[in-house]
Amino acid sequence: MHGESPIKRRVSRKIWVGSVPVGGDAPIAVQSMTNSDTNDVAATVAQINRLEAAGVDIVRVSVPDMDAAEAFGRIKQQVKVPLVADIHFDHKIALRVAELGVDCLRINPGNIGSEARVRAVVDAARDRGIPIRIGVNAGSLEKDLQKKYGEPTPAALVESALRHVEHLERLNFQDYKVSVKASDVFMAVEAYRLLAKEIVQPLHLGITEAGGLRSGTVKSAVGLGMLLAEGIGDTIRISLAADPVEEVKVGYDILKSLRLRSRGINFIACPSCSRQNFDVVKTMNELEGRLEDLLVPLDVAVIGCVVNGPGEAKEAHIGLTGGSPNLIYIDGKPSHKLTNDNLVDDLERLIREKAAEKVAADAALIARG
Repeated sequence: MHGESPIKRRVSRKIWVGSVPVGGDAPIAVQSMTNSDTNDVAATVAQINRLEAAGVDIVRVSVPDMDAAEAFGRIKQQVKVPLVADIHFDHKIALRVAELGVDCLRINPGNIGSEARVRAVVDAARDRGIPIRIGVNAGSLEKDLQKKYGEPTPAALVESALRHVEHLERLNFQDYKVSVKASDVFMAVEAYRLLAKEIVQPLHLGITEAGGLRSGTVKSAVGLGMLLAEGIGDTIRISLAADPVEEVKVGYDILKSLRLRSRGINFIACPSCSRQNFDVVKTMNELEGRLEDLLVPLDVAVIGCVVNGPGEAKEAHIGLTGGSPNLIYIDGKPSHKLTNDNLVDDLERLIREKAAEKVAADAALIARG
């Protein structure tokens, strides 16, 4: 079975977003953002609940005006997951959501006005234990930096980030995290590499405006995969023009592939060919749909023939190798044979039994101390 990740993570300062630790030795947190109208409290709460069911650690909500701030307060009362308020320009909105229980403020200190306004927001955050996220984006760099660099560059992104950081450092505020996002993979990756050498605070990773479900997933996996493999990154958000729940699924799949988080089924499946003894693609599509509710980390191998099947099955909690009939492995050892009749039903039952067994074993381990 697959072991610990070989990745050595960058050492960063740990902050808390509500009950969720970010940075330090904490697991890399998976974030998403609502795309409903914040003023539609019921719709936003429903979306947050779906994100929570998918495993999200932190949810960001856009708060563009004071009406949305009041709606945010009502939303906050109805959900459990930590909420970040996304705020631009108006410091009064930040002060209001701080009163209403926000878990993190996404602001850029340089964009909210005078030093007195920045100090008011920072003081409110300090008094209530609220961290701040500085979010720099290649599409909204300051005019003087656009003029200085001619176009967005990694160095321009980092210079912008450090300007905002300096506001907080001047006020002796350390509980912040930073993002330097771009839609270009190489620009974002290099900016994060540069920034990682400049500060000790956690880094929020993302490829901004990555695209639709397929193209955005690929672009995010490439960019974030490069950084995460180097140990850079403490929380991630996959930006997709899709249902936000898909962002959470993709985020976990990226982390699972690098062995940085374990949540739910890790499927090992062949792409199928004419050697297959059952319909691998159809079987996988059905299994993935049926087992989305399982949160227990399990390795499940579904291989259509005996060429790679036994080797993969021996490394998994549950393994299926195509044959005449098919052979099931449990915990790496041959167990019994299955025909193609009711194959998906039989596999689902075996996987759920193994998941329940693992939950019971983990609980017994905890009970023993």
